[in-house]
Amino acid sequence: MPKQIRVLFVCMGNICRSPTAEGVFRKLHRELAPEFDIDVDSAGTHAYHIGDAPDPRSQAAALERGIDISGHRGRQAMREDFHEFDYVIAMDSENLRRLQALQPKDGRAELRLLLEYVNAGLRDVPDPYYGGSGGFERVLDLVEQGGRGLLAHIRKNHS
Repeated sequence: MPKQIRVLFVCMGNICRSPTAEGVFRKLHRELAPEFDIDVDSAGTHAYHIGDAPDPRSQAAALERGIDISGHRGRQAMREDFHEFDYVIAMDSENLRRLQALQPKDGRAELRLLLEYVNAGLRDVPDPYYGGSGGFERVLDLVEQGGRGLLAHIRKNHS
């Protein structure tokens, strides 16, 4: 039986971008790569929202696209994640730097920005927290593009 592939998406508070990426990637996995055994989770680099549900605006935007992220609860990224996951995917450069500082030398996870997996013309998925509803739609568009690129990367490297 093929090995399970574990993917962790990480943003700052784990209530907007990373739970959205987790939900979008679950859907993409079901639709585009069901032959792979993939486990998906998300976390934040900060402890602001541990135990909290995703931002209601993130939930509403995702639900408009048929993705229910309401059951997610925020958690903080840990050093152990680099041993337990194959991919630790940062939503932006600042959180990537924080994860690089957290990453143990013997961690096995591939640590990259989500948008490195696709030519989106951006490096960072912008944080929609302080903006309007259009920011949440933009996040969904970007994480879908990045998720498709990540799935192609997984297909290439795990087939």
